[in-house]
Amino acid sequence: MTDLRTSPVNGGDLFSERARQYALEKPLQRIHVLEAGCGWGTGLDLGDRDRDVTGVDLESPELRAYTCERPDLDAWHLGDLRTVPLPPRAFDIVHASYLIERVPHAELVLDRFVAALKPGGLLLVHLRDRDTAFGFLDRTLPGWLRASGRRRLRPGRAPAADRPRRARGAHARVPHPAGEGGAAGIAPLGTGQAPAGEAPPAAPRPVPVVRTSPPPAIYDRVASRSGLRWYCVMRGLVVAEEYTSRQALEALGAGTGLADLLCRLVSAVTRGRLTADHSEVTFVIRKPENRFARVI
Repeated sequence: MTDLRTSPVNGGDLFSERARQYALEKPLQRIHVLEAGCGWGTGLDLGDRDRDVTGVDLESPELRAYTCERPDLDAWHLGDLRTVPLPPRAFDIVHASYLIERVPHAELVLDRFVAALKPGGLLLVHLRDRDTAFGFLDRTLPGWLRASGRRRLRPGRAPAADRPRRARGAHARVPHPAGEGGAAGIAPLGTGQAPAGEAPPAAPRPVPVVRTSPPPAIYDRVASRSGLRWYCVMRGLVVAEEYTSRQALEALGAGTGLADLLCRLVSAVTRGRLTADHSEVTFVIRKPENRFARVI
């Protein structure tokens, strides 16, 4: 098990790098990706590899609005993650960033993700650690502390590898003025044709980057460094890589702000049980090819 302080890949692109490495192992196969938490953040950058991307997330107006705008999803489902349709052994990669800490019954949700993962597939998890000073304050203080400062990119400013892709999923839509896109005022994205007798629509302007906070966290027991380690041991999963980071603390002005002072105070009062050294943890987890294999 790798236990390092920071990721060896700069720019927060560790998961995309590991996904591309996995795709190289399957040169003749389409890569099936489950984007768990599709209503927040961006997807993986697989370059020019052929892939099929399915999104799942909780149901809320904000998450639905963002998901509807994503051009990289071939299909998506919002609702109770314990019941959304997830066929067994269907996905090569499950990408769950800032999701596990904000869903109820997180262990059951993880069980569904693991069951949907092919043998040998990757489970990529990034979460805010509940067993840290920041996690404690995030659970107990008002919402002003919950702004982690993580940058959310609107789909119009997706990574370069995803921009050329046209919307292929049945749910990929863009709003049109009433009466021009059907009764609901919605038209499919990327048809490339204008109605007869009308000029083609102007190219859409780039949507600016919006900086906002993730949805509120719930922090089930498994949503921690030790909790996820325990989960992997009990389910026979292999932790290939593990890293900690201070993204939330740095976004709140680590070393200069009140939040950092409070985190250090909590750490001192708890004698280091709730650390102030990190706020997030990143896992690269592999599902064994043989489910009867023992993890040593």
